[in-house]
Parts: sequence; structure tokens; C-alpha cells
Amino acid sequence: MKIGILECGRPPEVLGAKLGQYPSMFIRLLDGNGFTFQSWHVEAMEFPGNVHDADGWLITGSRHGVYDDLPFIARLEQFIRDAFAANVPVVGVCFGHQAMAQALGGTVAKYQGGWAVGAQDYSFDTGPLRLNAWHQDQVITPPEGAQTVGWNAFCAHAALLYPGHGFSVQAHPEYSDAVIKGLIDHRGRGVVPDALLDRAETELGGAQGDVIAARIAAFFKEHAQVQA
Repeated sequence: MKIGILECGRPPEVLGAKLGQYPSMFIRLLDGNGFTFQSWHVEAMEFPGNVHDADGWLITGSRHGVYDDLPFIARLEQFIRDAFAANVPVVGVCFGHQAMAQALGGTVAKYQGGWAVGAQDYSFDTGPLRLNAWHQDQVITPPEGAQTVGWNAFCAHAALLYPGHGFSVQAHPEYSDAVIKGLIDHRGRGVVPDALLDRAETELGGAQGDVIAARIAAFFKEHAQVQA
């Protein structure tokens, strides 16, 4: 089964050189499920030919906001709608979570409550989970038909299920503690309040990204129509 990774951004250069780009993080996360992978750097306008170039699609995070006036975002949103119409499953993480919601009629905005950085505790429909996060934007109003399956007091729609079509999560199951530490050092200072970064650094540990990885893998396997 082939998973197409739509790369919507890249980590700071020093971090990418040490820990890899976002596609490699997802490949490590989903290793052992029998998937093959191909990535497209959609942020640079490198898109698949059509939605059937993979059996399922995974949309990565990004430093951009989905409301930014960038050419790749409108094209990505149309790709999401086309995949849904063709019954090709889509999974989104952070920016990908927001892009799916916006593409399908939901609302995304910069949250007035500030940033979520580092390990966060969530309630999911399957039970409590601790996941690494890095965001200020979030889904404010989900699209019609989307079911909220993950939440906490800071992020009311931390995970969304689009029955039969998509699953998305605001947190980063693919981020190891080393990635969070790297973002604190190389992207966070001067952007995120220092007190929040310092607290996040001291509270790292215990993230259960493997639980979300299993859910993503199961979703793809259940809903993909694998091409012969």
C-alpha cells in the first residue's frame, strides 16, 4: 500500500540535517505497517498528477498558516476535496489538520489563548493521550460532518474524523522530544514566549505518538482502495 506524503514545510535547516525532513519523520512513525512511501514538496508547488497516485495521502505540518496567501494552499485544498470525492483517504497533521478543515468549509484562526508547545494532555474518544504539539493556529469551527474525536481545554477540536474519508490531528505524533527541543532552540526563541518554551523543555517526555501512528495506519488500511 502506497502512502503519498504532501510536504507543506520544512524544519529549520540545522534540525533537518540532524533529524531529517518531515517525510522521513512520518516514515519512521509508520514503519512496520507494510506501507511504501513517496513524497511531494507541495510547498514548492510540486504536486502529484492526480489523487490516485497513492492509495492514501498524509499532509504534514508547516510554519505557514492555512489562511496565508500562498499559491500552494489553494491547490492543496482542491486536492483534498478531490481526494474526498474520489474516496481516497486523507490524514492531516497540524497544518494538514487545519488545511483539511478549511478546504471542507471549517474555520481556522490564530488562537487568542496563545501557543501550545511540547507535551500536551488530550482526551480522545479512545481515552487520554499525551502528545507533542507546536501550534498557535487551530480549528475553531469544524466542517459539517466532521466529528471531534480529540480535545482539551486549550484546543477544542484537537482531532477530527471525517467518516470514511479522513482523519486529522492538531498535535505532532511524528515529533520526538529531540524535534521539540530543536524547535525550541532554532525556531521558538523570539516567536513563542520564553517562559512557555522553558516550561515545555522541562516537561518533555511521555508522548504517545505510537498510539496515533497505529490509528493512522488502521485508518489507511480500512479505507484505501489499493490500486492493482
